[in-house]
Order: sequence, then C-alpha cells, then structure tokens
Amino acid sequence: MTRSPTVDPGSAETADGHAPPALEIEGVSKRFGRGEGSVLAVDDVSLTVERGSIVGLLGPNGAGKTTLIECALGIVLPDAGTVRIFGTDVGDGRRTAYADVDAMLEGARNDYWRLTVRENLRYFATIHGTDPDSVAGRHDRLLERLDLVGKADTPVRDLSRGMKQKVSLASVLAGGASLVFLDEPTLGLDVESSRTLRRELRRLAREEELTIVLSSHDMAVIEDVCSRVVMMAGGRIVADDAVSTLRSGGDRGVVRITSADLTGAVVATLGDRFDVRSVERGSGTTIEVAAAGDALYDLMDALRAADVTVEAIETVRPDLEEVFVEVTGVGAADTSSTGANDSEPADSTPVAGDGGVSR
Repeated sequence: MTRSPTVDPGSAETADGHAPPALEIEGVSKRFGRGEGSVLAVDDVSLTVERGSIVGLLGPNGAGKTTLIECALGIVLPDAGTVRIFGTDVGDGRRTAYADVDAMLEGARNDYWRLTVRENLRYFATIHGTDPDSVAGRHDRLLERLDLVGKADTPVRDLSRGMKQKVSLASVLAGGASLVFLDEPTLGLDVESSRTLRRELRRLAREEELTIVLSSHDMAVIEDVCSRVVMMAGGRIVADDAVSTLRSGGDRGVVRITSADLTGAVVATLGDRFDVRSVERGSGTTIEVAAAGDALYDLMDALRAADVTVEAIETVRPDLEEVFVEVTGVGAADTSSTGANDSEPADSTPVAGDGGVSR
C-alpha cells in the first residue's frame, strides 16, 4: 500500500511565498456539557507551531491541554475556531490535513502487542500510507537509535513497560510523519532510556525538520528538549516563550550571598528588614534574599553597616518548575496524571482514523 497523493507539506506556500507553519490553532474553544454543569475546557486559544520546532505543552490537570491536543488531532471537534495543518484547514480537507500527522497519547494503546517490534513499525507505516519496504532503512535506524535492535523480533507484549514506550515512539515515527504529538513520551523509562529518547527527538527536529508538540509532567524533559514552552491554566494560555526567556523572566529579584560574617545575629537583623528566603550554614553562611531595584542597594548598605565582607553574590535563576508554579499557581507534583494501564485489554487495538488521528 503506497501513500495516496497528498499535498507535500514542504511544498505548500502562503501568499507571501513562505511555507506555512506546521500547526495553526486560531480561536479554538470547547465546552463539555450544558447548563450550569458544563465545563469550558478550552477558551479561545490561539497557537502557532513553526516547522522543525519542539514545543512543550504544560498545565495542571484540568488546564485544557489534552482537549486542545485532541482538537488539533481531530479527535474532538471544537465549538469554535479553526485548526490548520501545514496550511490546510482541517474543516476543508481532513484526510489531506492529517496525512503527515501522527500521535502517541498517554493511556491509549499505541501498538499491537501480539506483533513483534519490527512488525509494528511496518504496520503503522502501512496505515500511514507508506510502503514499509521503502522505509526499511528508516526503521533500522529507529531500532538502533532507540536501543531496540535486540528486541526487533520480540512480541511487544513480552517487553517491559519502558521498552513498550520506546516501541510506541518508534511506531509513531515509522511512517515518516512531519508533525507528531507526544503525550508523556518518557513515562516508564529509566534514566538512560529517557536520555536516548530525548537525543533522538532533538536530532529528528534538527536534521529532518520533524515538528513535535510534547506534553509532559517531567520538567527536565521539557527543559532539555523543547525550544519553546506553552503553559495553560483554566483553559487558556498563560505563558508562551522560550525556556530561557521564561526562566529569566521569573523571580529575578532573589540574590544568593555567601560570607563567613553572616552570623546568626546578622541574619536575624536582615530578616527584620528584608525577605530572607533561605539560610544555609557550612564553612560560611549562604542566604537567599528577595531584593530587587532599590531594595538591593539597601541590602548592600545593611551588609556594609554590619561589617559583612561578601565572598560571593549571584542572582538566583528559577528553574522551569518554579516558573510553572509562579505562572499557574499549581505545583508540578499536582499535575501528575495516572499512567496507562500496563495490562493488555483483551480486544483493544490501536486504530488509525480517516477523519483525524487516533492510535
């Protein structure tokens, strides 16, 4: 079975002669239910994802990120707004729009467990519209890079949970999709397997211009892989920027000061005037103080008046989790969802739909 004739996502151009973005979401809203008990899951969200980028999607449970992904994939029909894939409005041509899209969704069956690893890659390439023999080399590279060569002829049902997760990713990439949605791709992986997967995602985006929308509760994965992060809360986007920009835009008024002269009495005096966040004692004492603008000058004057010789001073740069908590008001630990059932349902199989993407 060969790929049916579709518009090459690399060949389409906008009116100004440029290739359109991989994904454009404009004014999408989705409400579930009616009346007072209804829930507005996505509220007038607009989002553009450029080709070859890896965009992280973060949000606490109930933020609307899963519904937004499902609207983008055609699994859920939005009440309002439009979705365009490589310039094609999904309302005008769903088969064409989703021809180069695939997804790996948490909690869904992403593979046939009775088939071997290699058979899964061939199967999903076929239903994606690609002759599996024509991409056999691609499959060999995926097996090698994801450390699955030794398990290529093993039925998926006999693999560990972490191995199954890697097979799911390989199956998504098997047909050569240009845009993929990955929900918790590192779930169940050990540290080394997670690093392997992250390296492969970065390589695919860099060398093959694969566009990835990645949702994860693992901040280390998001920070390591994504070129940009979108944070959602209450059905709306509350932050959208590069990881470095989000981190530098956090609580920048915190400084860390180290000195052997920071006695208990001095620290107590500083605590009466300033917001002392933490105190660590060792060969010297290190304190973290929230002091921005004029408050920083006041802090330096107070240290000088107390005869404190500053040995080291640095601005405390928040990590992505701290920014997330600041922006959404919810801790990352509170966003965790239950993982997929690790047992095999008797009659459950992955399905590729014509009207959207379903696995």
